[in-house]
Amino acid sequence: MISLAGRDIMHSLGKFVFTGMGLGLLIGITLSMAGIYRGLVDDGKALLDNSGADLWVVQQDTLGPYAESSSIYDDVWRSIRGLPGVARAANATYFTMQVRQGERDVRAMVAGIAAGAPGTPGWPPYLVAGRQITRGHYEAVADIATGFELGDRLRIRRNLYTVVGLTRRMVSSGGDPMVFIPLKDAQEAQFLKDNDAIRQQRQRTAENPAFNRPQVPGLLEAVIASQSTNPYVNAVLVQIEPGHEAEEVAQAIRRWKRLTVHTRSQMEEILVGKMIATSARQIFMFLVILSLVSAAIVAFIIYTLTLGKIREIAVLKLIGTRNRTIVGLIMQQAVALGAIGFMVGKITATLVMAPIFPKYVLLQPLDSVIGFGAVMVICLLASIVAIRAALKVDPAEAIGG
Repeated sequence: MISLAGRDIMHSLGKFVFTGMGLGLLIGITLSMAGIYRGLVDDGKALLDNSGADLWVVQQDTLGPYAESSSIYDDVWRSIRGLPGVARAANATYFTMQVRQGERDVRAMVAGIAAGAPGTPGWPPYLVAGRQITRGHYEAVADIATGFELGDRLRIRRNLYTVVGLTRRMVSSGGDPMVFIPLKDAQEAQFLKDNDAIRQQRQRTAENPAFNRPQVPGLLEAVIASQSTNPYVNAVLVQIEPGHEAEEVAQAIRRWKRLTVHTRSQMEEILVGKMIATSARQIFMFLVILSLVSAAIVAFIIYTLTLGKIREIAVLKLIGTRNRTIVGLIMQQAVALGAIGFMVGKITATLVMAPIFPKYVLLQPLDSVIGFGAVMVICLLASIVAIRAALKVDPAEAIGG
């Protein structure tokens, strides 16, 4: 049996293929927007997963180290470690800055991690190259998204760090790649003052009679020494022992240490529900608008292609072709156009757009299934509208026009 749809497609193959490719680019952008929305949410969850913590102990009445400024003494972890149900406790600091390497700089979240072994809270859970930090100073582990390589020398504030390890998918809630350095270095870098500020502070301290007392030797030097160190961290990351409830351990820390403790579910609500909520909502609105526009364009293309064949349809009706044959012609072409468009869009989103986007694009198989189904439904609905217009055509008027 001769396929009228196939014959018509082959008759104007170039036009049909290029129309499908243009439609595919539009579908690809829509799929990419859905991936950007999912990636934004996944970045926040990845930060929590990669920290290896069950509880986040932070300054009282704050939302934690990722959403708000938090400062607690760096010796608090010892008393927390001794509480029932606590398996591990480790200090951590986080701050975002431009990390320089040679002539370029990269926006990154710098994490200060405590000395320990792999599995210590705050440490990168795995490496794709190199090794973990083993020295107390001037070594770094970087996410591969930074573009750094093993052996690179990074400048963080005034110190240089050698990249000894590379990890993957270690990002902040905003998608910035992470760089890990020893905790002592991070404490210094986070609150480091320039040389002029240090000199001025020491001068002010020396001119203060309360600190510069001749009858108390060594007082001025002790005060200046205390001003030159940073005894604070942003959070204590806690892992709980099996068999203990996170909320139970958190309540004990809140009661005895007078600090704020967030569980995993609470931190997820802070990151996803507060920090990135506005950005995620905005991207979701763009996704909805783009989907509606894409649906309208798909329908318009199919309707226009059908109207372009009005004379051919009129000839078919004059020679006695059944309406169901004409209906099949239009619907088959609409489905073929939708299939080509979706295939091009899927390839474009997966192989072209996702790798070049600066932010993480998460494309899931379910998105493809839903997207393909939506495209097919839109094509079929548009073909129904086009069929109604085609069947109402008066052959004499169409050919005579």
